[in-house]
Amino acid sequence: MALARILLGAAGFLMSGAGAVFSQATASSGERLRVFIDCNVTGCDSDFFRTEIGFVDHVRDRADADVHVLVTTQSTGSGGAAYTLAFIGRSARALRSDTLAAAAPQSSTQDERRKILARGIKLGLVSYVAHTDVGPRLEVTLRASDLPGQAAAANPANDPWNYWVFRIGSNSNFSGEKSQRFASVNGSVSANRTTEAWKVSLRTNGNYNESKFTFSSGTRFANYSHTYGASELIVKSLNDHWSAGERASIGSSTYLNQKMSVRAGPAIEYNVFPYSEATRRQLTFQYSPGVEHFRYEEKTIFGKFSETHPDHSLTASLDLKQPWGSVSSSLEGASLLDDFSKKRVVNFTSLNLRLFKGFNLNMYSSIAFIRDQLYIPGGDLTDEEVLVRRRQLESSYRYFGGVGISYTFGSIFNNIVNPRFGGSSGGFIIFD
Repeated sequence: MALARILLGAAGFLMSGAGAVFSQATASSGERLRVFIDCNVTGCDSDFFRTEIGFVDHVRDRADADVHVLVTTQSTGSGGAAYTLAFIGRSARALRSDTLAAAAPQSSTQDERRKILARGIKLGLVSYVAHTDVGPRLEVTLRASDLPGQAAAANPANDPWNYWVFRIGSNSNFSGEKSQRFASVNGSVSANRTTEAWKVSLRTNGNYNESKFTFSSGTRFANYSHTYGASELIVKSLNDHWSAGERASIGSSTYLNQKMSVRAGPAIEYNVFPYSEATRRQLTFQYSPGVEHFRYEEKTIFGKFSETHPDHSLTASLDLKQPWGSVSSSLEGASLLDDFSKKRVVNFTSLNLRLFKGFNLNMYSSIAFIRDQLYIPGGDLTDEEVLVRRRQLESSYRYFGGVGISYTFGSIFNNIVNPRFGGSSGGFIIFD
């Protein structure tokens, strides 16, 4: 196991006294190591980390830290999580950095994932803590089952499922009061196979919604909607920067006036950075030509009940997860190949920036210029149908966004956990 090898290396490091070169002030420091754990992925539990990793001082801002631990993740082929733990030295330790890996299977619980992350963080901090006054009190142990020769192979020689992972899921929710009721049901089935060379994803899903209203006049109104679909994706890894594949989909949507929609086509993608760095940074450009076919529930504003068109799209995507924050942005341009006036341009951007000590900026926005609404029905909608969004309305643009700031000041330490009066009541207050 990767963590076992890391642990062996850490043990050897402690036994031999080898390590990175630190300043004399760092090596003789009488203070405990200050650590900022930057973790915003599934499995993160800051209270748990503070409780389990008690041999360091936890601080609430990276500017006060000796070591900044940045945790990022990607989904594995089996639906689990592959974590990357980047240890970034600061101040006197700025010249030292390290990166470890950890993995959690798809079946792991929230508790198991946080334990896996806590163990990985502990291992990564060993070489830093070894150069403080806490170092002489460190002990490193190794479970017998993890000794070389007894560990399970990372890639099993005999996999009866041949890397295929299947998932079936369904859920429903409902709510109501005297004059209105809501209910929805959805389900999905997926099959995925992921190797270094190939990625295959098959999925089908469905969603049904209904809402019922009683107006003050006593009249009633009911709305029903559904979305059903299936998709497949096959991708071949060409090298560290290029990949090629094809995707196809079929669906039905009352909201989009589509009794059936089908699209299929090849695609090619280029990543400016190596795919191996995708948890920290990637800049991709993907081009996909294809053919799409529609059958409509109602005649459209163009007088069509069905139509077929060739199309193409180009999408640029940027994802960065760095010590100063994260950026996620995409820009898509698409049009019909037989009618370039039918086109769209869509941009989405999300920012989470630490501008200076204690001050964070959060922003997200999306804007779309739309000229390809082929599916708009020709008939008029009632006011009630407009209010419940039974159909997509004609528009040349869409937008949404938000911005927020926060500033935290005071004590830099973040060690104490006090769970009193912290239980969840679900927001319900029950009176006798």
